[in-house]
Amino acid sequence: MTRAWNFSAGPAALPLDVLRQIREELPDWHGIGASIMEVSHRGKAFSAFIEAAEADLRELLAIPENYKVLFLQGGQTLQFAQVPMNLLAGGRADYLVTGAWSRKACKEAMKIGQVRLVATTEEENGGFLRLPDFTRLPFDRNAAYFHLCTNETIHGVEVHEDAEARLFNAISATAPGVPLLADMSSHILSRPLDVRRYGLISAGAQKNIGPAGLTLVIVREDLLGRAAAGTPTQLDYRSQADHGSMLNTPPTFAIYAAGLVFKWLKAQGGLAAMAAINREKARRLYAAIDGSGGFYRNPVDAACRSIMNVPFTLPNAELEARFVKESEEAGFIGLKGHKSVGGIRASLYNAVPPEAVDALLRFMDDFRAARG
Repeated sequence: MTRAWNFSAGPAALPLDVLRQIREELPDWHGIGASIMEVSHRGKAFSAFIEAAEADLRELLAIPENYKVLFLQGGQTLQFAQVPMNLLAGGRADYLVTGAWSRKACKEAMKIGQVRLVATTEEENGGFLRLPDFTRLPFDRNAAYFHLCTNETIHGVEVHEDAEARLFNAISATAPGVPLLADMSSHILSRPLDVRRYGLISAGAQKNIGPAGLTLVIVREDLLGRAAAGTPTQLDYRSQADHGSMLNTPPTFAIYAAGLVFKWLKAQGGLAAMAAINREKARRLYAAIDGSGGFYRNPVDAACRSIMNVPFTLPNAELEARFVKESEEAGFIGLKGHKSVGGIRASLYNAVPPEAVDALLRFMDDFRAARG
């Protein structure tokens, strides 16, 4: 078997151990004579599995008891509408835009209700390179919630732990009681997280959780039951919570794979151990970019460079196209930048091993030596 060095932004690499376990269990899951895709989601076997998966996730993230964990469908993009449907209800909400995904979330919420753009860090050329000074944001103390994306996959801007603390302290001081809501799709489970700072966390699975088809929502119980009149039952967090995420058939295979990933993360030493590995992978890649004499370039403010998603450019588009082509020939996949910004992007999710970064650094050195 030949495995590519996979730097895809999502759907992304899964741990090889998990893939092997899926392959082994697929025809006959735990001796039941069928795969997990072929049995009832309400049966004892799957019910026991999803309960164990939630317990493992709660342990990994230290999720308090007064939070519900929902295994939903529709992707994170559906959450851009589902969040305001459930929490806006005639009020108004604050949105911070620091990249393409928070911009999309803000525009979608504006279709649902009254939304205020608190700040945007978009440059004149459409780029996003920094975070704002959270202590200077004009928070609305009467807002239904404050929403942000804590890691922008396309532009490579992340709210790190120190910035997260500053944001939480700033909103607590100037708008106490306003829930902080976050799209964490592309860095959830990459490091420890203080869930108590947030009223709601949502994440598409296809980065660090599992295969596409599953969306994770972690929501504080006091925020349930606030959906606007007319919200479809399937989109009401309260209804989903009351039915254990089983108003209809959930994405059973995606939940199964996610549950295996949770166990794999625990076996690696948990999120603190993963954070150390991820920081080192990113440190080495950024060092190679910064040390290339300008051949490779990442313009994002060093204080908010993403650990998970590292975009960079070469001197011109022709070299970038050649870089992508030759990297694919050398056994790499997923290095082409997002279509909206171009360039190159390496996503360093949990399942991307340090050896993959080693291989990428060698390729980058050779490519620059031949054309730099």
